[in-house]
Amino acid sequence: MNKRILQLAIPSIISNITVPLLGLIDVAIVGHLGSAAYIGAVAVGGMLFNILYWSFGFLRMGTSGMTSQAYGKRHLDEAVRLLIRSLSTGFLIGLLFVLLQVPLQMLAFHLIDTSPQVEAFATIYFRICIWGAPAVLALYGFMGWFIGMQNSRFPMYISIAQNIVNILCSLFLVFVLHLDIEGVALGTLIAQYSGLLMAVLLWMRYYSRLGLKGHLKASLQLVEMRRFFSVNSDIFLRTLCLVAVTVFFTSSGAKQGDVVLAVNALLMQLFTLFSYIMDGFAYAGEALTGRYIGAKDKYSLHRLIRLLFFWGGLLSLTFTILYATGGSAFLGLLTNDADVITASGTYFYWVLAIPLASFSAFLWDGIFIGATATRYMLLSMVIASASFFAVYYSFHQQWENHALWAAFLIYLSLRGLLQTCWSRRALKIRS
Repeated sequence: MNKRILQLAIPSIISNITVPLLGLIDVAIVGHLGSAAYIGAVAVGGMLFNILYWSFGFLRMGTSGMTSQAYGKRHLDEAVRLLIRSLSTGFLIGLLFVLLQVPLQMLAFHLIDTSPQVEAFATIYFRICIWGAPAVLALYGFMGWFIGMQNSRFPMYISIAQNIVNILCSLFLVFVLHLDIEGVALGTLIAQYSGLLMAVLLWMRYYSRLGLKGHLKASLQLVEMRRFFSVNSDIFLRTLCLVAVTVFFTSSGAKQGDVVLAVNALLMQLFTLFSYIMDGFAYAGEALTGRYIGAKDKYSLHRLIRLLFFWGGLLSLTFTILYATGGSAFLGLLTNDADVITASGTYFYWVLAIPLASFSAFLWDGIFIGATATRYMLLSMVIASASFFAVYYSFHQQWENHALWAAFLIYLSLRGLLQTCWSRRALKIRS
């Protein structure tokens, strides 16, 4: 069982680590164009697309959970139909984004206050990259489907290939053809469609024997479509809560001044690093939970959960020790601003508590997605998010930025605690 967990978790961790590289590569390239406005434009554009696409992450998660159950039942025809549903839904939503790009752009820049030059460059970046929406959202479907089919290697290959294509194309377009911000955006766009093309080719090479044409009509049956959207609507609403907490955390730090904003951003990198590792084990939980529930194998399901929490506890302890001994040195690699480094020490102990407070939420998310127990995920997220805002507004005048971190820690802990309380009911219904 440990071998199965690691075979799924390690490629997923590598894939997770490569995800932010697409944005970092763009920033690194425009950083050599001689204007800070280019960096600001890519940062703003990247943030907009992160929020836009992150909100539709259900296309990966919902597909993964339902596909893994179909795989466990050996209902491979249903697995193919799930892929068709996910790809068609993602592609249509992406096309809708392209059609509505002007109002989306106007709304985004109405909410974000930037200089005229940054807005001009960000608009160029946005209007080019938005054409990648169908590819990005369709690729979410492929990624979830591969994981549900117990194959996390293909998403890793695709993520690595996308970064290579992005680097090569952006460098050529910017420094050879001198396209500046347009070249960076086109490089990202080409990488997105290259990733989708690679997913299609991998599917054709290794899964085409499952067929496709014969499942088109069956994939649109009303009952199955209703279940598909029921599961995904729960995940969508859960993601909106997550986005609300994340955006509020950043904006609240910004209101307390540039130093606090920078401190929170740097300390959050430590949480993000831990989340990449835990998400890999959550993906393994998705794939294997769905497989064992589909096969009605209760013994393997319970053993899986015990081992996942063993790995989660071990890794959270390891990260706590690493952050306690080397966290300050890591922050020194990210900035040489003495004021920021000094101020970060005031809040550093909150970060030390995050691994142990949050690992169960990551693992239960994966297990609940695999079980398609998405309603319990949504309820735990709604309650935890409400608690986050309640704690912050109750104590922010006295505790200031400490209230923000305390609220965030309670939010993470409560998610895991509630899902633990509901886990037996959620898994029993589906096992």
